[in-house]
Amino acid sequence: MKVLVLNCGSSSLKFQLVETDEELAHTGQDRTLAKGLVENIGSTAVIKYEPLGGKVLKETADILEHKIAVERSLALLTDPQSGVIRDRSEIAAVGHRIVHGGEQFKSSVLMDDDVLEGIEACFDMAPLHNPPNVRGYRAARAVLPGVAQVAVFDTSFHQTMPAEAYVYGIPYVLYQRHGIRRYGFHGTSHRFVSRRVAEILGRSHDDPGLRVITCHLGNGCSVAAVRGGRSVDTSMGFTPLEGLVMGTRCGDIDPAVLLHIIAREEIGPTELNALLNKHSGLLGISGVSNDMRTLLDAEIAGSERAKLAVDVFCYRLRKYVAAYAGVLGGVDALAFAGGIGENAPAIRARSVTGLGAFGLSVDAGRNEGARGREAEISPPGAASRVFVVPTNEELLIARDTFRIVSGLPPA
Repeated sequence: MKVLVLNCGSSSLKFQLVETDEELAHTGQDRTLAKGLVENIGSTAVIKYEPLGGKVLKETADILEHKIAVERSLALLTDPQSGVIRDRSEIAAVGHRIVHGGEQFKSSVLMDDDVLEGIEACFDMAPLHNPPNVRGYRAARAVLPGVAQVAVFDTSFHQTMPAEAYVYGIPYVLYQRHGIRRYGFHGTSHRFVSRRVAEILGRSHDDPGLRVITCHLGNGCSVAAVRGGRSVDTSMGFTPLEGLVMGTRCGDIDPAVLLHIIAREEIGPTELNALLNKHSGLLGISGVSNDMRTLLDAEIAGSERAKLAVDVFCYRLRKYVAAYAGVLGGVDALAFAGGIGENAPAIRARSVTGLGAFGLSVDAGRNEGARGREAEISPPGAASRVFVVPTNEELLIARDTFRIVSGLPPA
């Protein structure tokens, strides 16, 4: 089955065409036939398209809405020279990344009007993400009428957390009235990585004794504690702002600091939201960049604030890993994923330093040699093993989509 996977932002559209079915997924032979990105929707858009085994194509075009972006993506996929399918009728289903599913959606679902209403009910909790996710769904439904559409939620994997992990220490009535609790995000990535770790270890992902900590480290970062294939805790909370220090997000912070900033800087909610989400984290601490590669280079060049930003990042990550080892009662495997997790040996080494009490360490040679590829980086014979596992959220979305339209439950 050929599945079109869409991830829509407010002015962007990422797409992949994935070929998958139950046997291909079981053997790990499902594959991405083509992928692309449309940026700056609403104006002169920049389009990047990469077919399997072909040359990367780049172009610009006036694309004023997501529907036109989907049309252009389909035109590239069916182009006689660079396309990978003859016509759009080969697309059997569309899988959509939906950021927030609240408490209603505990797994991926076939989209209909009731599901759409439930997603829209979460707009207040994900105002930057759910509305463009829905625009992508409406665009795909208009362009591909009659083709099944499936919603795959970032939050659903974490709906297995126990109440003690997701309830905040505020009046309980605020949870009852407004749904204020920890939801967690990056769930598709954490699910993919934790299940791949189980495969590497030769164990069933739902083995109740299997304890895995997954670290999704990119511009946005989160950690998850996974027992028996189920998330039992995660670092992001009501929004993706909580938890680790990130590229431009502050992560955990004393709430009273926000009241102090509002009073001293005389700013309102809009400005405070921008400060915490766009001007904090690695960028805010370093004053240099939110890009870890740039910061590591700046640290080597002697920038004290770049070094501080990297140290804070690694320290916070180390604290979370240690905390989740405690939550799980030990750890069988730790996995790094995401742009930083997959490509920054220095960050992996600095983050694991000091975790020997939990049996966690990295082999310097293995760690240095693992860049952008799957590899074990713990010393030979280690009881608690450490891995680099490149994440593939789009592949998981495609697999879920195939199973749902085939009448099977999500794996």
